[in-house]
Amino acid sequence: MAVNLRGRSFLTLMDFTPEEIRYLLDLAHDLKAKKRSGIVGDSLKGKNVVLLFEKTSTRTRCAFEVGAMDEGAGVTFLDSKSSQMGKKESLEDTAKVLGRFYDGIEYRGYDQKVVEDLAKYAGVPVWNGLTDVDHPTQILADLLTIEEHVAKPLNKCKVVFVGDVRNNMAYAWMYGCAKMGMQFVAYGPAELCEQVDADVVARAREVAAQTGASIEVSSDLEAIKDADVLYTDIWASMGEEEQIPERVRLLTPYRVTEEMMAATGNPDAIFMHCLPSFHDFETTMAQSQEEIGYDIREVTDEVFRGPQSKVFDEAENRMHTIKAVMVATIGR
Repeated sequence: MAVNLRGRSFLTLMDFTPEEIRYLLDLAHDLKAKKRSGIVGDSLKGKNVVLLFEKTSTRTRCAFEVGAMDEGAGVTFLDSKSSQMGKKESLEDTAKVLGRFYDGIEYRGYDQKVVEDLAKYAGVPVWNGLTDVDHPTQILADLLTIEEHVAKPLNKCKVVFVGDVRNNMAYAWMYGCAKMGMQFVAYGPAELCEQVDADVVARAREVAAQTGASIEVSSDLEAIKDADVLYTDIWASMGEEEQIPERVRLLTPYRVTEEMMAATGNPDAIFMHCLPSFHDFETTMAQSQEEIGYDIREVTDEVFRGPQSKVFDEAENRMHTIKAVMVATIGR
């Protein structure tokens, strides 16, 4: 059956069928091959997109900007200081205005309802660049990376998310694995496992029952056995410094080390991370916390820089998969 995503918003993978996600991945593989071959695209020629950023980002902004320009689109970037959305102008009014100017709108921020309301009122496709509960463009890039580095189909792969199992990446992975028939384990402290959003797990398991996926939350090290992918995220972002002592206490046993990679029992297991990462002490935040006695590294430098790490291939794939989303939804 032919897949047509023109005019669709990309708010969560839960809105898409496995066949539609497969289409986006295949398109991303094709667009990546064309870029590597120096073939200039024009699928977005004459289109304009706007990027709304309430949260800062390196990869998301660059991926949208380069991806759009590669295919001939114009790009406008607006951060919270550059837009009146929610301050002097309602979200609804802003969405309706931007929908008159632009062919597509990206939002990166906090509340999932914001990106949903933008899609409700804009009249053009809206793309979720990250919210507090989901990160679908990241998962699409991660799936592409797995296909490039794991010698088995997605529905035979096991992904283990290690650390704070309550965060948006853990939830986004539940959705992605459920849709693609994969085995997923959220592996973290029992105290945090108890705080995982039960509605998220229930929704993922409902889909998993149809696709053959499995969704597990566990504090047992045995749960990582036979993993094809160990995945983690930073323990605390900027602005969350007051939470660092407790996070370090809880999560230090879940730092991804060479020993943890070996504990999978799979010599071909790969390490992935959405970035940015605290893997050494070369950042001001890591240094300042080390000075007061806290090691905030969620992964050791040996793993991060080692042969099993695919983090920079993964980062590049943000561009190719985001380009695929834009081409599929507003391309000509």
